Amino acid sequence: MELQKISSKCLQNSEETAEVVNRRINLLTLHLNPVQDTPVQELELLRCAGKMKAINVSTETLSEYMRGKHRDIQEEVFAYFNSRPELQTPIEISKDEHRELCMKQLVGLVREGGIRPFRYVVDDPAKYFAIAEAVGSVDMSLGIKMGVQYSLWGGSVVNLGTKKHRDKYFDGIDSVDYPGCFAMTELHHGSNVQGLQTVATFDPLTDEFIIDTPNDGAIKWWIGNAAVHGKFATVFARLMLPTHDTKGVTDMGVHAFIVPIRDMKTHKTLPGVEIHDCGHKVGLNGVDNGALRFRSVRIPRDNLLNRFGDVSRDGRYTSSLPTISKRFAATLGELVGGRVGLAYSSVGVLKIAVVIATRYSLLRQQFGPPKQPEVSILDYQSQQHKLMPMLASTYAFHFATLHLVEKYSEMKKSHDEELIGDVHALSAGLKAYITSYTAKSLSTCREACGGHGYAAVNRFGSLRNDHDIFQTFEGDNTVLLQQVAGLLLKQYREKFQGGTLTVTWNYLRQSMNSYLAQPNPVTARWESEDHLRNPNFQLDAFRYRTSRLLQSVAIRLQRHSKTLGGFGAWNRCLNHLLTLAESHIESFILEKFIEAVKNCPDENSRAALKLVCDLYALDRIWNDIGTYRNVDYVAPNKAKAIHKLADYLCFQVKNIARELVDAFDLPDYVTRAPIGVQTPSEAYTQYTQNVGF
Repeated sequence: MELQKISSKCLQNSEETAEVVNRRINLLTLHLNPVQDTPVQELELLRCAGKMKAINVSTETLSEYMRGKHRDIQEEVFAYFNSRPELQTPIEISKDEHRELCMKQLVGLVREGGIRPFRYVVDDPAKYFAIAEAVGSVDMSLGIKMGVQYSLWGGSVVNLGTKKHRDKYFDGIDSVDYPGCFAMTELHHGSNVQGLQTVATFDPLTDEFIIDTPNDGAIKWWIGNAAVHGKFATVFARLMLPTHDTKGVTDMGVHAFIVPIRDMKTHKTLPGVEIHDCGHKVGLNGVDNGALRFRSVRIPRDNLLNRFGDVSRDGRYTSSLPTISKRFAATLGELVGGRVGLAYSSVGVLKIAVVIATRYSLLRQQFGPPKQPEVSILDYQSQQHKLMPMLASTYAFHFATLHLVEKYSEMKKSHDEELIGDVHALSAGLKAYITSYTAKSLSTCREACGGHGYAAVNRFGSLRNDHDIFQTFEGDNTVLLQQVAGLLLKQYREKFQGGTLTVTWNYLRQSMNSYLAQPNPVTARWESEDHLRNPNFQLDAFRYRTSRLLQSVAIRLQRHSKTLGGFGAWNRCLNHLLTLAESHIESFILEKFIEAVKNCPDENSRAALKLVCDLYALDRIWNDIGTYRNVDYVAPNKAKAIHKLADYLCFQVKNIARELVDAFDLPDYVTRAPIGVQTPSEAYTQYTQNVGF
């Protein structure tokens, strides 16, 4: 009797298992071949705020406002590569093949496509950065290789040299007949450029400089274009002048020199130059990074890029700038365009990832209420919280970097010292903040797309690997944030000494005064939706946090410096200083987003941007709510209201997410991930075909 019961139970379990398996197979079949024209059911979400008017977003109108006046040149880049499938980077490609393809892509774009980026590096930087964004979205290795050729090698010639250098090298750089390198980083010195050890000693007998690598630590390392294609290098070295005293030479500081490294006809390495390949990297393997060693390499005196310092035939040094430190600052100031470009390009990478992840989350259906169709995974609150604040941040970063590019363009025309300082601070802060955020977001997007996000064809792996180094080159992010913190402290001291504050920092005067007073107990308890969505409240909250951090770290530094000294005190407060810098950059980003919302001429687009801006602001405030609660800037009930409204805004942004990502107007060739295309049927058809079905 007992055996019969057991047998009957086993049979029942077997039938239930078969039923589960069959149901799972049917569900998987539906995912691969979804039913057409079936509306996706949305999860209901209780409204946690007042009724919000539905927003009818025109993707085309919003896109026109977003992409601006350089949309046409980007379309030319996309059209060229779309017409040349043999130049499109395949998923599987070896390092050597990728390097050769990258060079063909660059040469083809310039000579066949007729797009000449170098002509805009000085005259129209905004147009150059627009080209760089489009090129980088085609293949990030190509974007970096183009940046090495035009922004770094070419930019050093036109920005640090004089007319004779431009006349001699401009056309060859422009046409890629003179492929070149930017040889600054050494094996032992990256961020500390003043510590470079390569030397350039002037020989008055031959009217030449002798370039030497004095030890292994001075080998130029990670030099793009060096391993395979470069024929020239801008080499940063210590300029040594012979003297008639016991020293024998005088160190005039770091200068830049044009050094030929390969024969123009045979492409063989020139005498005294050693070139080694840095090998396979985590990403960007289309860029041929190499190492350079120089053994008594002689170059003409005219190869000194002499805008900020020159050497005469008889060995006398002249400069319009009186000290080594001022000359060094002026030299690096002219190279700030690299940071501007990286911040701008990082936003382009973030756009691609957000587009792919959002489109996938809209079409992917998983689970649902009993006996009802499955729902889109973007209807789940957890998925919304992963992606919608990220989408809002992408919009915020877009407008912030557009402003940075405009400032940089203005700086190149006016050479205004105050503007130069502003651009230096903004480019350092935005590059550090945005590239760090994008790096984290790429992993989040991969995870948000589940197992399908792990397929190479869906791009997250290559985007993540290629972008990762953005956090390091053109200035390590931690070092750059310390520069921003140092500038904030300088402005803080000047404020209390009665000095004037420059444009980027002038909000500190008012917000610091507000900080030194007690928080208003009335406004700390306001929790209406109108108040929380008021841009004045949002911006005041961001600036209050920055002012509070600035005041407190200044006090800590003063206290610790008495026992630890300046360096020790700075190190003791380092994390505090980094948080201060990030807070200041977030304040700037929000300010520019609010301005962009206000300036949008189309009412519906403006309403959509306002919604996204509010999510950006309230999500950031909630993420740091402890700071506001600790000083009673926000009362407990107000903190709950912020959290509740941020949740609701996530839901509302989700409702227009497709229009928001489509407004980035990235062609399918650029997103090109099967799970990132517009329609479910097309997505799964492409995806299954890719794996052999």
